[in-house]
Amino acid sequence: MANRSIVHVDFPANNPKESAEFYANLFGWATVHDQNFDYWMFQTEEARGGGFVSTEGGPSPAKVGEITVYVGTDDLDGDLAKAVSLGATVAMPKTELPGVGWMGMFTDPTGNKVGLFQYNT
Repeated sequence: MANRSIVHVDFPANNPKESAEFYANLFGWATVHDQNFDYWMFQTEEARGGGFVSTEGGPSPAKVGEITVYVGTDDLDGDLAKAVSLGATVAMPKTELPGVGWMGMFTDPTGNKVGLFQYNT
């Protein structure tokens, strides 16, 4: 069973490249651009990371001020179902990230959006 640690954080960004550069300069985070998803990512010295999600276009544009935290799981379907049984609603069903893993999102009873992430195994 996964330990349910936070594995990824997405920051909304009007210009993801500029945001990546800002945080690289501010905190010294390593950044990389994933050409496949046109997605700027960062990694801290502790090997924790995240990315900068565009507020423009895409299937699910981010909104400024709505940072999304992703929790690791080895049973995404089960955790989404359990969240719903506890009063959450599914914000994004299980979705494949080709070559990487699976993600899904729920909105908790308070209205916070939380992501779940399961690596390909």
